[in-house]
Amino acid sequence: MSDSHAGPAEGETVEPEPQVPDESSYELPGEPSYDPAAPAPLGVERTPTGNADVDACLARLGDADHLATDGHIEVYEDVHRGLRDALTALDARPGPPAPTGAPGLSYDNRS
Repeated sequence: MSDSHAGPAEGETVEPEPQVPDESSYELPGEPSYDPAAPAPLGVERTPTGNADVDACLARLGDADHLATDGHIEVYEDVHRGLRDALTALDARPGPPAPTGAPGLSYDNRS
């Protein structure tokens, strides 16, 4: 017979080895795994403004939902440019001429 055995000696306590969970142990069965690097929509609702140009720019913000963060800047700059152009167009629209002064007063005939 052999004197070796697999268990601890009599009176000896053995500490269990710490178990380090692997990444798969964090997933619940039937649940999709979470990838923190994947783009995720923010779910921000965009209310129409009634101005077609502005609404198109705001709709373009939704494109950032499907991009990684390093792609957001291109979308944001494009939207900013579009909104700036829409504001500039408001200033360029023809309208009634601005008043030039009080009617009937003329400064051409001074004595």
